Amino acid sequence: MNRTPPSGPHRPAILVALLTALSATVAGADDPALIEIREALALPGIGSGGRSPVHVDPVEARVVSGDWSMPQAGDEVMLPGDRSRAWQSVSANEDGWFQGRSLRGAYVAVEVESESDRVMILEAAGHSMVYVDGIPRTGDPYSYGWLRLPVALKAGRTPLLFSVGRGRLRARLVEPEKPLQLDASDPTLPDLVAGKPVESLAAVLVRNAATTPAADLTIEASLGDAEDSPREITPVPPLLPLSVRKVGFAVQSAEPVASGVETIPLVVRLVERSGDSHRVLDETRFDLGVRTPEQSRKQTFISGIDGSVQYYGLQPMTPGEADADQAPALFLSLHGASVEAIGQANAYAPKVWGHLVAPTNRRPYGFDWEDWGRLDALEVLEHAQASLGTDPSRTYLTGHSMGGHGTWHLGVTFPDRWAAIAPSAGWVSMWSYAGASRRDVPDGPAEVLTRAASPSDTVGLVENLGRNGVYVLHGDEDDNVPVSQARTMRAELGRFHPDFVYYERPGAGHWWGNECVDWPPLFDFLRGRSNPERSAVRRVDFTTASPGVSSRCDWVTIELQDQAFALSRVTIDHDPEARSFKGTTRNVSRLSIDLGHLESGEPVAFELDGEAIEAPCPDDAPAVWLARSGDSGGWGVVPEPDGASKGPHRYGAFKDAFRHRVVLVYGTVGSEEENAWALARARYDAETFGYRGNGSIDVIPDTAFDPAADPDRNVVLYGHADSNAAWSGLLGDGPVAVERGRLRVGAVDRERDDLACLFIRPRPGSERASVGAVSGSGIEGLRLSDRLPVFVSGVAYPDLTVIGPEVLAEGLEAVEGAGFFGPDWGVESGEIVWRDEAP
Repeated sequence: MNRTPPSGPHRPAILVALLTALSATVAGADDPALIEIREALALPGIGSGGRSPVHVDPVEARVVSGDWSMPQAGDEVMLPGDRSRAWQSVSANEDGWFQGRSLRGAYVAVEVESESDRVMILEAAGHSMVYVDGIPRTGDPYSYGWLRLPVALKAGRTPLLFSVGRGRLRARLVEPEKPLQLDASDPTLPDLVAGKPVESLAAVLVRNAATTPAADLTIEASLGDAEDSPREITPVPPLLPLSVRKVGFAVQSAEPVASGVETIPLVVRLVERSGDSHRVLDETRFDLGVRTPEQSRKQTFISGIDGSVQYYGLQPMTPGEADADQAPALFLSLHGASVEAIGQANAYAPKVWGHLVAPTNRRPYGFDWEDWGRLDALEVLEHAQASLGTDPSRTYLTGHSMGGHGTWHLGVTFPDRWAAIAPSAGWVSMWSYAGASRRDVPDGPAEVLTRAASPSDTVGLVENLGRNGVYVLHGDEDDNVPVSQARTMRAELGRFHPDFVYYERPGAGHWWGNECVDWPPLFDFLRGRSNPERSAVRRVDFTTASPGVSSRCDWVTIELQDQAFALSRVTIDHDPEARSFKGTTRNVSRLSIDLGHLESGEPVAFELDGEAIEAPCPDDAPAVWLARSGDSGGWGVVPEPDGASKGPHRYGAFKDAFRHRVVLVYGTVGSEEENAWALARARYDAETFGYRGNGSIDVIPDTAFDPAADPDRNVVLYGHADSNAAWSGLLGDGPVAVERGRLRVGAVDRERDDLACLFIRPRPGSERASVGAVSGSGIEGLRLSDRLPVFVSGVAYPDLTVIGPEVLAEGLEAVEGAGFFGPDWGVESGEIVWRDEAP
């Protein structure tokens, strides 16, 4: 058991040794500007979470309950099954790394001593997160090395508790050079094109190392070294205390970029403005690459997910050699783990018949091309199609390794967007390769949570590829992604697919040079295929896991399911001459059929699941909506649904709250402890999404939230009805009420102060925006939500999830409640399952 160590001369020898070692690395305490962490205590791997919505963790349980304290060497921590682990002393190697197999899934604890309250910059790598005196801060699990977070040290000793996933950790604290500073370590930069004026975007990290918010800041950007170069001025959003944010800004010049130079300097200044006066706080410089129109380059754009600046790699087609009567093709190429998008684009030679575009997945590791990685791919596709003027019937999808998985995933999810797909060295699914556990849970809240991950089910959706050409490429000696992954998909395709090629490269490993992506037979295969016009499609056979993820294939849209997030399928044949549609459905309660290719006037005949329906062909609507009757279950024509109902435009589940330029709103009207939690948790989510998704999310207090401003933006609230002033206006009329000491969902009432609750609701007054809530019925419940892995791909949460601290000891089976709201976003019309009601 952990114990609070005694103070003064009787404190344990391990702490004396630890603090002595720490003091020795502060240049004999004469240099308080640097603290190297070289001695610590470690608790070997105890986690059992992985890609799971909840996890077992006895250390986190102590943090949540508020009784965790700095351990001593030898202290034991009890695990499920009457097992235990003991804290042990560890030392960093000469390069400053703590590492070893025992640090996989481990905790590392250290106390830092300071003579006074002060702010330091924590430079750490290898950890998934860290508690700084109990406050969660994001980690650097991929060891990028650029994460530098301002943290508050208190006079005396401040405990740091690192969660380490991959078996290594390095950490030190340095004194900030100034309270407000630019950080040039992680920019998002465009390339410039010779001979063309500049109208682009970039982004840079801005750090606030003060314990108060920062406002009235701007970024001034100028091209060239001249002092009188024109400056583009971009406002900086308010910065939270002790925060880092990626801030986008304009890069413009009316003058064409000079030819014959490799780079042009970009000077960036952080400026504080007050009235007519201004003061330069910091300045940095980047060298922007200059490319000819024929060369590969980075293209930036503003994301609709969070308003951040993102980029994609472009390998332009060879000019002047395209087919004269056709717009160019587009190849969307998805990179593997750790690969930059521009590196992916550069792996291909230019093509004479199409442009190659490589999105980022929001980061080199990102989201495995699921969740926000999937949204990034779609954003880039739409941006590139519009800017390059490509032929939508000749859009192709390919990728390598993690990007090969992305090719399978996006291919089966959006089949009518691609003429053909070509995964190379791709893994199948989160369950087959990426560490997720697909448990057979027959009922209860655990089943609902498991079902929420169904959009990741590659094999369940594989028959959507029946309309696409498929080329599968894999090395038969791949030691990273086993060739069995490709063979699994070959067997699946072999059941039904008339048009696929499978090639195992003899003797080839995971990466065998650029050929393993730029494979000539693969591109020959793509060139022979194109998407038919929608009006020429005679049969649609389409499956979706969620209309909120993917709803449409050709002229059919699945809009609503009988059981949310269970696989839904339509198989419909169309005879345009007979003006008829005939087919079957599974787990579909509402669908629409696009009639835009039919002349209006004559009626249209439908037969669904053996039931005949005749409907006029509307003059004023592009589609006909059909739905099952609530009483008889039969099909009938219904009016176009209003935006307030569930549909593809707004369907849930919880993760969907973090899009549509989401703004995070933290509560300030609760207790001091609740308010501090809300600010820290909102900052933690913003910085985690910044790290994992190159994000830039607005975070504001409830007192600054204006519900009339930007009514179609998503909002995520932190706190509960008694602690967040924005709650009543956004969630007060809804069926979920979370208060101090109480949680109510419809008729279910829980009087507890230790429940955590995540849920999503429609935003009042908007037909597209949602409101998410990260909530709890007391400070223990609020803290319990801190480490739910919302931003980890392969992890899913339904519309509503309620947990108590029992999950940290018992796991998924201890989830209190979970479910999906109904078509009208109601509780009674939905499927909400509670632990004490499960069979």
